[in-house]
Amino acid sequence: MLRSRNVLNVILLLAVVMCALSVVTSQHKARKLYIELQKEKEHAQQMDVEWGQLQLEQSTWATPARVEKISAQQLQMHLPKNGEVQFIRVEPSGHIDKQP
Repeated sequence: MLRSRNVLNVILLLAVVMCALSVVTSQHKARKLYIELQKEKEHAQQMDVEWGQLQLEQSTWATPARVEKISAQQLQMHLPKNGEVQFIRVEPSGHIDKQP
């Protein structure tokens, strides 16, 4: 009878140790996952800031004044004068009527 109690105590002790080890392991995994989550949140925030900066940069590059300046300087483009403008009207019948 004493021997069976000792065996039962040893089995219960092993069960308690196994449970304690599994709790420690799961807490460690949870902490690692939480740290990874925090890093990903920080990365997402950095990406949001970069996205805002890129949108601002895009709006700066596409301003009409900048486009006009580059077209005049690099492409030698200019606004047409009054005599250089022609209007073309297409009639429903398909006939083209040019007007100065």
